[in-house]
Amino acid sequence: MEAAAERIDADRSKVSRMENGRQGVRRLELEAMLQLYGVEDQQTQTALLSLAREGRRKGWWHQHSSSLSPRLQEQLSIESDAARIAAYQPLLVPGLLQTESYARELIHQSGHAVPEDRMETYVSLRMARQEIFTREAAPQYLCIIDEAVLRRAVGGPEVMKPQLEKLLEINNPPELSVQVVPFSQGWHAGLDGPFSVYTYPDPLDLDVVGIDYLDGNLYVEDDAAVDKFRRAFEQLRTSALASKQSMHLISQAVRDID
Repeated sequence: MEAAAERIDADRSKVSRMENGRQGVRRLELEAMLQLYGVEDQQTQTALLSLAREGRRKGWWHQHSSSLSPRLQEQLSIESDAARIAAYQPLLVPGLLQTESYARELIHQSGHAVPEDRMETYVSLRMARQEIFTREAAPQYLCIIDEAVLRRAVGGPEVMKPQLEKLLEINNPPELSVQVVPFSQGWHAGLDGPFSVYTYPDPLDLDVVGIDYLDGNLYVEDDAAVDKFRRAFEQLRTSALASKQSMHLISQAVRDID
């Protein structure tokens, strides 16, 4: 697996998802892997390339593929295949929990130049991501946010109030839970920045950590690194308010807007 990852300039988690049918394979990647594995039969190569084309069509985001970078398509694949997502966000409501108006404001104000004619495509894509919660075998989603997320006025009251109300509506532990780390907690394990830990139903699939940064996401699958983030998330769960108390704090933030 390490040799294949090196050959296509990817990490082991991506190769694992490819080999287990969890992620589509681009033609050049497949050709490189077939060469590495010594697959020389032309008929076999043609059949596998055809299967790869079909596999790439399965992602719900395929209709938007012309607008998406390969890196973003990888992110959507990682997210949509997970059985459990443990997400920490100290700055903003995570994309999977955003309202349409909140998402639109963030995309509009982001440092990335989004063409005006693509704006609604990006917003629609972010909303479509949330459909993973209504599908059969929906992933468990554990979300921890900092109190700053509640207090940062993205787009003004007309945007923030519906967004906070959505957090109150969707909270449904243990399937989907939202916890808040209050300002009173002081230092905690999440001060290094936002991250998500993705766990998959197939034990052959490696867990992945997604780390947000200014220009996108970095995915980490090294066992020691993933374990470090797992422990950090568990520490954050103990630092955060319990679900009921978190809802009280969010409700107070809604009242403060009024």
